[in-house]
Amino acid sequence: MNTLPKNEHPTPQFMRTDWINLNGEWTYTINMRPPYFSDKQSYNQEEKSKGFDKTILVPFAPESELSTVAYKDLIFSIFYHRTLEIPRSFANKKILLHFGAVFYHSDIFIDGRQVGFHDGGSTPFTIDLTAYVTPGKSSDLVVKATSNLQDGSIPSGKQSSFLQSYKCFYTRTTGIWQTVWMEAVDPHALADVQMACDIDAKQLSLTPRFHAVAENMRFSCKVIAADGTQVASCQGNAKEGAPITLAIPGMKLWDYESPYLYTLQFAVLIDGVEIDRVSSYMGMRHVAIKGNHVYLNHKKIYQRLVLDQGYYPQSQWTSPDDATLKHDILLAKAAGFNGARLHQKVFEPRYLYWADALGYLCWGESPSWGLEYNEEGLPARNFLSEWAEILQRDRNHPSIITWTPLNETFRFTNPHAHRRLHRDAYNLCKMLDASRPVNDSSGYVHFVTDLWTVHAYDQDPAKLAAKFALKDGKPFRNFPAFESEYAGQPYLVDEYGGIKWDPATQLDQELVVGQNLVSWGYGESPKSLEEFYARLEALTDVVLALDHACGYCYTQLTDVEQEKNGIYYYNREPKFDLERINRIFSKVPGGY
Repeated sequence: MNTLPKNEHPTPQFMRTDWINLNGEWTYTINMRPPYFSDKQSYNQEEKSKGFDKTILVPFAPESELSTVAYKDLIFSIFYHRTLEIPRSFANKKILLHFGAVFYHSDIFIDGRQVGFHDGGSTPFTIDLTAYVTPGKSSDLVVKATSNLQDGSIPSGKQSSFLQSYKCFYTRTTGIWQTVWMEAVDPHALADVQMACDIDAKQLSLTPRFHAVAENMRFSCKVIAADGTQVASCQGNAKEGAPITLAIPGMKLWDYESPYLYTLQFAVLIDGVEIDRVSSYMGMRHVAIKGNHVYLNHKKIYQRLVLDQGYYPQSQWTSPDDATLKHDILLAKAAGFNGARLHQKVFEPRYLYWADALGYLCWGESPSWGLEYNEEGLPARNFLSEWAEILQRDRNHPSIITWTPLNETFRFTNPHAHRRLHRDAYNLCKMLDASRPVNDSSGYVHFVTDLWTVHAYDQDPAKLAAKFALKDGKPFRNFPAFESEYAGQPYLVDEYGGIKWDPATQLDQELVVGQNLVSWGYGESPKSLEEFYARLEALTDVVLALDHACGYCYTQLTDVEQEKNGIYYYNREPKFDLERINRIFSKVPGGY
């Protein structure tokens, strides 16, 4: 029986049959020296390790209980080691070592020699080991991960830069936090396939990339319906970055009420001999803006989203298992929501697989908090390079219908750098994926955006209604003096609510043990459960009554550590009568 943690294939949209899961027990050491070294200093001797004296369960972060470490202090650098057994069957192939995500700066060593590096804490990277390992023999793999949450140079989301969690900042995630795996492929194998669908023409466009291109090399695709029948196929000369288009007869659409998915089988052939095969899937759907509304498959939609932080009690950013990812989406749907803002975290690809399969609208977001966005140098470079990788990783998922690169940018120590980052992030979205609307920053300041989003945590429904009332024909904006003019974009209240409900501490607004805030929410807490229901429904009705709004995002799906404003407890147990909750969040305004 295989007991490796998270043993499902980590990338359901790009799967080969033969792969080796490297999750499990590794050895590690935490180095509390500064994370970076001067030009006169070399790497630490840890890079040459043949094993450290402590063990950790990968892919769970050392701060987490599931890692078996549960080290809660700030970690500037951590070294991992494991012996890498290279199968004899890997001979004459390209040997690829894949990392789902490592926070934040990664250096990879084989037998003491650096073989690769990566910057970015939420995106995958691959190291080509072919020149550094020998099939049939073992090697020492060392992974060094460094990060500093306190200098503003890296996007870190809701990770606390202080020793302890506080308010809406939580326990950190350091080092390896997604699956590590290895595979061997032909030197001319597929590296990636970008998909684009045209539902009006009933066509699918595929743009492949290869590790190398040879003479007489062809790329093929078979499209298989949900009942197992093949509905389309194509084959063409393998050209790097050249799209191939095929018709989808009898096309069925993907949406959140009927999430129809097609299976894809990609193959690469040289002189008619298949040298690579990859399984994938896709959904045919179209997202567009017309006037001040968002349309899915040419149908106007009202988005009833919930803020999902993607944290877990025993494992922080990493889901404990695949079933939990699916369960979180089912919890949200049971509460009446039709989608989520995936907030300040890049969710695992298997979460997006379940969103695709179950029919769930998602806004893809970066973990932009922690970044000093008023600086034009290293912080901007780190953010934009990682944001490009996020777009490339997730752009094939039909469930993602909006990109949100930033969240609540509002400080203006350098207005030029501030607005430039917004513009550059927006332009990156349009260059890499023009098929979705872009919300340049969730709430607060907008400079160049397809959607207009605002945040309002007023707990008095009357005050919230007064705030949202049109003034001189214009809607409420968080910072009108500092941003572009509202130009009639679709308008969404993409954060509201945040009502605290924690029976143990409900009447304590600022309950503190030592310096740890153990119960926190927005505004004054309700005094009773009935008061909670009444406030929740009244606040939601205010938003639903806005003629100029086309959706909302309620804060939030679950409690997270000391933040107690979830529909569910942190352990995913329900707090409330789900029938009552569902009745509130299932409402839609007239015209939808």
